Amino acid sequence: MNAHSHTDTPRHADRVGYALVSPYVVFFLLFVGYPLIFSFVLMFHRWNIVTPMEWIGLRNFERLLGDPLFYASITNTFIFLFVHIPLQLAAALGIAVLLNMNVRFRGFFRTLYFLPVVVSGVVVTILWQQLYAYDAGLLNRLMTALGAARIPWLVNPDIAMGSIAIMATWKNVGIYIVLFLAGLQNIPSELYESASLDGASPAARFFRITLPMLNPTVVVVLVLSTIGGFSLFIEPYVLTGGGPMQSTLSGVLYIYYQAFNFGHMGYAATLGFVLAVLVFAVVVLQRKSVETEGTV
Repeated sequence: MNAHSHTDTPRHADRVGYALVSPYVVFFLLFVGYPLIFSFVLMFHRWNIVTPMEWIGLRNFERLLGDPLFYASITNTFIFLFVHIPLQLAAALGIAVLLNMNVRFRGFFRTLYFLPVVVSGVVVTILWQQLYAYDAGLLNRLMTALGAARIPWLVNPDIAMGSIAIMATWKNVGIYIVLFLAGLQNIPSELYESASLDGASPAARFFRITLPMLNPTVVVVLVLSTIGGFSLFIEPYVLTGGGPMQSTLSGVLYIYYQAFNFGHMGYAATLGFVLAVLVFAVVVLQRKSVETEGTV
């Protein structure tokens, strides 16, 4: 009887384990696995949801190679990344360093900087739309009060994507402040004490201790910022609709238009696949570059 109970207990534990894991497996298959497989199939078909799917082979890829709007959307996305990521890194690290000091109301400021993260992206974007308004926006009113000319934040194609990058930085910086704070608090205080005894200035301590010790956190922030940048959608969709002159048309926004405005589901799936490959390649190169610099 004891032998039977010993063999039955592991089986019972296995059944309980399978029962606990099964909801997550079903969720993954339904909402991740199936969409991925279906999107892969769609790449080789023409489909607009209403009519039956039609096999067209590699024609969606041929169309992509000759699509100027695809190249424009990718170029715009990289412009956004080149503005957004340095701003994000500098703002998040600078604020995190300040919040890591023994300042009054430190807990209040930590909460304050994180608030935009938990607010709906659409709400934040509408708020900034009012700030950026050419005639009645708060920013241009301030410019007028200072005697300066009003700035067409969202109307000028040369600065529209930069304006969106500033807004996105304000919206998301709280996440990266938290990451940098965690990294700063893991740096042994003895390192700073030893450096102070050796006469190192605050700048020297920052560049020779803080930054090298934060290298793993910088890698994480870079990767997350890059993935988030390639996922840019709500901001240009609400603020500009991709204009003016397609200057804020991001890759994801272009996929959305192809799928739901024009009904080109197969082509949208192809765009999504190519964008995902591009994101993967950029993230891998980025990580290798940062890790190589960190070992030098």
